Amino acid sequence: MTQRLDHFTAAPDLFQPMLEQEKLFKDSTLEHSLVELVKLRASQINGCAFCIQMHSRDLRAHGESGDRMQLLNAWRESSLYSDRERAALAWTEALTRVEASGAPDAVYEDVAQLFPPREQVLLTLLISAINAWNRIAIGFRTPHPAAQEANAA
Repeated sequence: MTQRLDHFTAAPDLFQPMLEQEKLFKDSTLEHSLVELVKLRASQINGCAFCIQMHSRDLRAHGESGDRMQLLNAWRESSLYSDRERAALAWTEALTRVEASGAPDAVYEDVAQLFPPREQVLLTLLISAINAWNRIAIGFRTPHPAAQEANAA
């Protein structure tokens, strides 16, 4: 895969609002592991290798278990995720696949029961943001670090 464009080099100023939003997510009341699991799950759905690798590495660096990362695409069948994580992951899938899901009321009701209104907004913005990052990385064919290392060799 050949990178089409280095978007950060081409227009760094255009990414400043998105980077500031990422800081907002990092400093929010949402648990770090929940934020990264949401990012990883959306990236899996979208097939974004760059983002899958980045969020997997971040989760590992913060002590996340390999089992939870490996079973993420089957989270419904695993007991390794909290009720809050399950609600967030269901909302992630519903919004990432909104053309098919229509963001069902039942999924939203689970989010509304476990997240106060401000966190509902944070979670929804987080899901929107990772979907945007995925589309940027996929659209410009941003290589993940292992691909960059292999190409350099």
